[in-house]
Amino acid sequence: MVFRPPLELLAGTRNSGKVREINEILADLPITLRSLADFHEIPSVKEVGDTYEENSSLKALSYARWTKLPTLADDSGLEVDALNGRPGALSARFAGVSASDSDRTGKLLRALDQHQTQPRTARFVCCLTLAGWNRGENASSTDPIILNVARGELEGHISTAPRGDGGFGYDPVFVPNGYAESLAELPSSVKNSISHRANALAAMRTFLESWLKQT
Repeated sequence: MVFRPPLELLAGTRNSGKVREINEILADLPITLRSLADFHEIPSVKEVGDTYEENSSLKALSYARWTKLPTLADDSGLEVDALNGRPGALSARFAGVSASDSDRTGKLLRALDQHQTQPRTARFVCCLTLAGWNRGENASSTDPIILNVARGELEGHISTAPRGDGGFGYDPVFVPNGYAESLAELPSSVKNSISHRANALAAMRTFLESWLKQT
């Protein structure tokens, strides 16, 4: 497979855990991955959409327009069946805008205490949007467009207490189907092969390979 020289691609997030996962999963592609940590002057895009796709597309287009770099942005969330799919697209703000990961997981476990007779089944969902330009177009004179959208899911259940020091977000309380360990207890090599983000990136990868070969 023949590619053009490495391309700068922006991961539209300041979450170092997400950047690390994307970098590890796409490590063999000719991409130099940057993140919003490299652009301190750019404000965070408010996630005002009602769906994962709306939020990821809003972020990808906005960051691509500001940085003139093709941008891969995600919106992801945890859907718990006993909570009627909550927190869903509001997962990052479930316990308030400035809440910590432990605040969010704590609120989730307390909410599930009110539904002790119901199954604790849940899933992680990730929607990835790539925004940018067709290869050969001038980023300085043309607005970015949505190039591709991909979705991935991971089924599992919520544990009764956090377990493990790895991962981030709700990983310590999410146990994927087929495993006894939480995502925070699994090695990154395993997590990166089964996670919702890994599944979305696998779907996105096919497009990236074709797009990177364009002249």
